[in-house]
Amino acid sequence: MKRIRRIIVAGLLVWLPLGVTIFIIRVLLDLLGQTYKIIPEFFRPENLLGFSIPGFGILLAVVIIFVTGLIAANFIGKSLVDWWESFLDKIPLVRSIYSPLKKFAELVLSDQTQSFSKVLLIEYPRKGLYSLCFQTSKNLGEIEEKSGVDVVCVFVPTTPNPTSGFFIMVSKKDVLELNMSVEEAFKLVISAGVVTPDTVDIKEDK
Repeated sequence: MKRIRRIIVAGLLVWLPLGVTIFIIRVLLDLLGQTYKIIPEFFRPENLLGFSIPGFGILLAVVIIFVTGLIAANFIGKSLVDWWESFLDKIPLVRSIYSPLKKFAELVLSDQTQSFSKVLLIEYPRKGLYSLCFQTSKNLGEIEEKSGVDVVCVFVPTTPNPTSGFFIMVSKKDVLELNMSVEEAFKLVISAGVVTPDTVDIKEDK
């Protein structure tokens, strides 16, 4: 029975992650595929050309994202985005959802090398207990000047949802820098320690 169980578990370890991955990708593709519905029905390919174009909704979504990025990257577009976000910020329920998601997306997708650039290990929430965290910034100016301590900002994610967590500032001397990549660390957090990285070498942050 133990042998049969091991065989079944081995099979599940192959198909379960693959199935979940395919399911998530399908949901995302289906969601992007619905983008074509923003086009008036008369101008849709099946009405203009007489046949549908596979993947048209996904292609349209990519074009919309690219064009939006072009607009938002210039001065006028940035002003419009700032006005729109200011308007959303005045709506109580929308503000509580949109603002945190926007800030988190900016943090993760930022080109700044400090944002989520390093995986760290700290003693948190108390001495003797260790938590994985991600460096978000350093060189904090006024905070370091008034506290007299060199600190680093870190984000401590929760399991299994790493998009929520805690922001804390830790003394640099109390931080251990890990060699594992950010992707490996996220896998470790999401799996609650089940999926461990191949490299676990630790070096002390200088």
